[in-house]
Amino acid sequence: MEKLDIVDEKNNLTGKTETRKLVHEKGLWHRHVGAWIMNKNGELLFQKRVATKPINANKWARTGGHVDAGEETLHAVQRETKEEIGVKIPAENWELISIEKYIKENDNNHHFTYNYFTVVDYELEDYTIQKEELSDLKYMSLEEMKILKEKQDANYTFTNWDNFYEMLEILNEKRNKIIKNK
Repeated sequence: MEKLDIVDEKNNLTGKTETRKLVHEKGLWHRHVGAWIMNKNGELLFQKRVATKPINANKWARTGGHVDAGEETLHAVQRETKEEIGVKIPAENWELISIEKYIKENDNNHHFTYNYFTVVDYELEDYTIQKEELSDLKYMSLEEMKILKEKQDANYTFTNWDNFYEMLEILNEKRNKIIKNK
């Protein structure tokens, strides 16, 4: 049974834990991680969620997930990438690039997402997907992401993000450094 730490509206730990199911049922604040994995060509890795997922089924998303009770966010992003795409990326290769507060009207999922960034030298065939969670992987350019956002393509989770353009700007800065150092 997955337990999550409960945080307050300012992202402070409350000392309380609850099951994932009850956290979502009650709309309790908790923590997530998002993994922005970029290859040496400046493309980002996306994973397609399986059709049986209760949230965002068959949609393309970045790697990520819940932060378990007592777990540090850096460890959580490492765990999620190992579980979902079969690679263990060392802690020193991750950079925390933002912490976002997620709240929408009529949505009981209140959380803070810790967005981590890393650069890898992996090809698609180097990953091993978790079949219970994912059906496919692909790399995508920032330009492709922007076009999909403008079209409001519902097959991609990022197209409904309020902070899409801010995140795109951060990722573009990271890409420019990679391309410059190539």
